Amino acid sequence: MAGEEHLLSTEIVNRGIESSGPDAGSQTFSVRVRRRLPDFVQSVNLKYVKLGYHYLINHGIYLATIPVLVLVFSAEVGSLSREELWRKLWDSTARYDLATVVAFFGVFVFTLTVYFMSRPRSIYLIDFACYRPSDDLKVSKEQFIELARKSGKFDEASLEFQKRIVESSGIGDESYVPKAVMSAENCCTMKEGRAEASMVMLGALDELFEKTRIRPKDVGILVVNCSIFNPTPSLSAMIINHYKMRGNILSFNLGGMGCSAGIIALDLARDMLQANPNNHAVVVSTEMVAYNWYPGRQRSMLIPNCFFRMGCSAVLLSNRRRDYRRAKYRLEHIVRTHKGADDRSFRSVYQEEDDQRFKGLRISRELMEIGGDALKTNITTLGPLVLPFSEQLIFFATLVWRHLFGGGGGGGGRVSSSSSSQQRPSYNGKPYIPDYKLAFEHFCVHAASKTVLDELQRNLELSDKNMEASRMTLHRFGNTSSSSIWYELAYLEAKERVRRGDRVWQLAFGSGFKCNSAVWRSMRRIKRPSTNNPWLDCLHTHPPADQPPL
Repeated sequence: MAGEEHLLSTEIVNRGIESSGPDAGSQTFSVRVRRRLPDFVQSVNLKYVKLGYHYLINHGIYLATIPVLVLVFSAEVGSLSREELWRKLWDSTARYDLATVVAFFGVFVFTLTVYFMSRPRSIYLIDFACYRPSDDLKVSKEQFIELARKSGKFDEASLEFQKRIVESSGIGDESYVPKAVMSAENCCTMKEGRAEASMVMLGALDELFEKTRIRPKDVGILVVNCSIFNPTPSLSAMIINHYKMRGNILSFNLGGMGCSAGIIALDLARDMLQANPNNHAVVVSTEMVAYNWYPGRQRSMLIPNCFFRMGCSAVLLSNRRRDYRRAKYRLEHIVRTHKGADDRSFRSVYQEEDDQRFKGLRISRELMEIGGDALKTNITTLGPLVLPFSEQLIFFATLVWRHLFGGGGGGGGRVSSSSSSQQRPSYNGKPYIPDYKLAFEHFCVHAASKTVLDELQRNLELSDKNMEASRMTLHRFGNTSSSSIWYELAYLEAKERVRRGDRVWQLAFGSGFKCNSAVWRSMRRIKRPSTNNPWLDCLHTHPPADQPPL
């Protein structure tokens, strides 16, 4: 029984009142030990198969019956001439009186109406905007370190550490930071936080309303996400006050949810649009750099200083059917994964004070491993929704082979035989990774850091072209937190790569630990905008000439 305690469960059973013996008249209980099934949910591979089968079974009735019905109908109709077909239809109709025919069509129309009214409404993305700060906030890597030195907040060891991180971060020489972070005074104040929030959020919203020609009073749902800075009144209230939005607006403010909160905000907006027909929703995603600035000496807390930069996105969604023609994208899927039940995941990105009482974000050394586990679970759940049947079939075949002959090994590769006839063959190859390039034309992966993007590209076997939008966003704007996936989509639009029917995968991850995916389908070919795109002035320099062609 050693090592099998996790497979056992205990149950206290009430045996009633003892009728005889020394304990007569008292309640008696017994403890029953049962052997329980393993927790299959913790197995990502089995979960993948479970979801794949669930999807196939749900659609199996259609896959099995529709071809049969089509063949039978074709054989029946194909044997009749046009005159015979019309004669059969007329003779069948003539058997019934007018009231029966009208009643039949009434029931038919009512059934169709109920069906279409009960279907989930399509969620359209009308347009989006990404804020680009003014040039006086632009800093190069060298300027960043020099300004940090002049601020007097860091010793030489801390400056040298930040210099090494910045130089290997993948961030270029044109990202943006608030002026307050480089001053000798404390920048983590409510005043500085509100000033930065007002600058980036209202800048993105002004651009959004200009592009879409939507009045602020026409917005019925507002969702704002900002992880670190959460004042009272809220950031959503700041927006409502500035634009004098209507009094019955449904507003939400999401805080503390990390870099993946943009997709969480999308999910909330989608649910609200499903419950409130004929409405517009605005989703604002941002992060305040100055309020999160760490002036101490703990290296694990200095890392966010090196990566996070100013940025904000504003997205206009609609559930109105008449917006179909002017919409850019339709929302297909949202898949969310939360690993917060695990202590290591929960503390992998953790806000706290250091020994000097300076507040900051502590980044765990195990972050890459934790993020990889969350990513694996998320894409495993997403796979059956988006992958072609051929990819699911190959994955399932390799998985069955592994369970039959691998003894818990990998999920793909070669089978090696043993010289002993009593020993089962072992499966010592690399696990089979489904080809997500067959499911999506474009990838918008959260631009966290160069190391993260390198690992994602290697594990998902993506090409340099697939990762170009993410790498260029990191190079040009840095890590803008939850808004980075929208800067990446803006890059693809500026390059005129998005065509009608293309599928876009937005993948974000952040504290908690969470990993979230959103899948969009393009409604039309997206032409290069002439204004209001953050990439227009630097498109000719990206990718940079010193990088290999993508």
